Amino acid sequence: MAALLAACGGGDSSTAPEEASGKFQVKVTEAAFPSPQRLGQTSVLRLGIRNTGDRTVPNLLVSFTIKGQRGENSSLPFGISDPQPELAQPDRPVWVLSATYPRLDGSSDPGGTTTSSPKTFALGALKPGKTVTAIWKLSAVRAGKFTVLYNVGAGLGGASKAETDNGVSPGGSFTTEVTERLPETEVTDSGEIVEIKKGK
Repeated sequence: MAALLAACGGGDSSTAPEEASGKFQVKVTEAAFPSPQRLGQTSVLRLGIRNTGDRTVPNLLVSFTIKGQRGENSSLPFGISDPQPELAQPDRPVWVLSATYPRLDGSSDPGGTTTSSPKTFALGALKPGKTVTAIWKLSAVRAGKFTVLYNVGAGLGGASKAETDNGVSPGGSFTTEVTERLPETEVTDSGEIVEIKKGK
């Protein structure tokens, strides 16, 4: 994984030297996550981030939370907190992250490291002029309309701050509605289960 990250200008956050302090310019070049989804459907969330400054970003971070108090109170990046007081574990996932994700685009290997916060993923150092594209493979397990917020950081220690060329904190959101409607399916001659297309 360290070699993979190095090829994209990244590195292993667990062995990285002490992070440089200051502000680091980055730009979100790509952000995609399907708006309509169904329960049980697996979708890909993609983020492309470019270092537009002249200094290496010490440790590129991406943090997720679902908008609203229930999302903020949850320890899950793609989950909400159930307000019922008798629950021993109030966190409820809206999406389940597939194993070995996130990954760097085009790779079959894990492309991010875990941090002390389950909501934050570390993608390693990012050199000037380099772009990294990371993907999260998510399966919807709860119906409803949700807004996923994401923010980009530059380091775990707090001394490194990411900002756009305009001095704004980089980030964005995806508004997605997960419906309970299940698709009509059929079994092909080869035994594969496929969705029946409309008008068939």
